[in-house]
Amino acid sequence: MNQTIFITGASSGIGEATARHFQSKGWNIVATMRNPQNGKALSELDNVLIAQLDVTDEKSIAAAAESAVDRFGQIDVLLNNAGYGAYGPLESFDIARIRRQFDTNVIGLLVVTKAILPHMRANKSGTIVNISSIGGQMTFPLGTLYHGTKFAVEGLSESLHYELETVGIKVKIIEPGMIATDFSGRSFDFANDPAIEDYEGIVNKFLGGFGNDAMQPSSPELVAEIIWSAVTDGTDTLRYRAGADAETLLTNRKSYDDATFIGGMKQQMGL
Repeated sequence: MNQTIFITGASSGIGEATARHFQSKGWNIVATMRNPQNGKALSELDNVLIAQLDVTDEKSIAAAAESAVDRFGQIDVLLNNAGYGAYGPLESFDIARIRRQFDTNVIGLLVVTKAILPHMRANKSGTIVNISSIGGQMTFPLGTLYHGTKFAVEGLSESLHYELETVGIKVKIIEPGMIATDFSGRSFDFANDPAIEDYEGIVNKFLGGFGNDAMQPSSPELVAEIIWSAVTDGTDTLRYRAGADAETLLTNRKSYDDATFIGGMKQQMGL
């Protein structure tokens, strides 16, 4: 029986690229997304189920998981990919937008995982892959909310690794650098209140630096290949970096003390 991967946020970017990569390897694909009409191209491939799922809606999560098992019999891999980035001065965000960032990137990931775990536990096997970021190990200015969620993903994944290992389930963390997706488009929630003039300097520096960093991103297909390796390498490796910038930045973060690394970041962004 072919193995099955269940993917959140599969309508574009890393999720879609991963669906295509695993499908090309003969896997069954459960490609979930908030708007299933965005999955038309994927639906034309063999052994692909498109399912509606919003990580902030528990009923849609349960329904998608049930549809996956009904169609393919089991779920071997869960890829928690759905998410977005909220950037800007903290004072510019109202409570609703703060909650939305954490509900999507952290609580949603936990609820999806919790929905799939009983099935994997019954089979005594499975792999959970959580998409983090270089932003789960280091930060950029104005990323209080986004980095808060990705640091949370790193911590919960590492801890979950212990308990799930005892029942035959592996946990993997993927840490992409800058990727050529729509992260700076519909997956990017930027807030700024011009009335608070104290932040205008750092906001302008950030927006200029963010654009420059995005000039030479890695492809979503590269991340899909890293995810494939993480799922199939047969090891208990926890973290996987994706992209040359991820390798460089995360190596530097671990090598330098806080003052040196943060000072270098500030210098690079002209702060």
